[in-house]
Amino acid sequence: MAHTKVQMSHLTASTMREVAARNPVILLPLGSFEDQGPHMPMGDYLLADAMAERIAQQATQNGLETYVAPVLPFGGADYFGYMPGGIALSQTTFQAVLTDMLTGLLRHGLTRLIILNGHGGNCTMIHDVTHALWRQNNVVIPSFYLWRVAASLMPQTMDAEVAGRSGGHGANPLTSIGMFLKPELVDNAKIPTQSYEKTAWGLKVLDFGTVDLNGVPVSIPLEGDSTATQGVGRGNPALCNAADGKILTQKLVDYGVQLVAHVMQQSALR
Repeated sequence: MAHTKVQMSHLTASTMREVAARNPVILLPLGSFEDQGPHMPMGDYLLADAMAERIAQQATQNGLETYVAPVLPFGGADYFGYMPGGIALSQTTFQAVLTDMLTGLLRHGLTRLIILNGHGGNCTMIHDVTHALWRQNNVVIPSFYLWRVAASLMPQTMDAEVAGRSGGHGANPLTSIGMFLKPELVDNAKIPTQSYEKTAWGLKVLDFGTVDLNGVPVSIPLEGDSTATQGVGRGNPALCNAADGKILTQKLVDYGVQLVAHVMQQSALR
């Protein structure tokens, strides 16, 4: 694939003025800076940004002019305040920042916007912000939650047992995708060799902030150090690999390009 310049941060101001006049699709990658397990870089925003670059490159190669806005590296605070060095935005701050970022693009007629989200703690505020902007501007801004989509694709792309045992925070799909996209940042020597079972508040932990009450999930307000081990929730990171990451990455790119095409199509109908 021939490389084209798709990062908005790499464009000159004069080029950006020309680009804006054509109203291309703009991808806005969001991530986080938190505990991703003992083996993964804290900056998972790097993977969201890399995925946005690949989607924009492929879409542009397909004749769908697409650019990537600067990634927001800090996500909305949720379960990871325990992590030394971690940086997160309060939910109200994240809401304000996202509103300003999207409004800054919309005010110049850039209406073909797609959020590529890489952090679960962003989901509620993404909905609130995009819903408010839809009511104000009658512009639909879709959000594509990268890792949730990848998790839904795992049963189709890898061995069923591996898919069932490796999924979770600090494991699949993010670790496999990281092994493919950023192998130099993954510390293979620190990959846990087993999945963990943990209890919190006297009950078995199902996931971050969620425990099992006789088969029924119950949410509790505890941070990740109480409901995970070394940043790993459900899933065995030792089952992750770059080969699966490559397949998941290509699937995400394919669906991302389809979403770009749909945004272009819907915009043309207005």
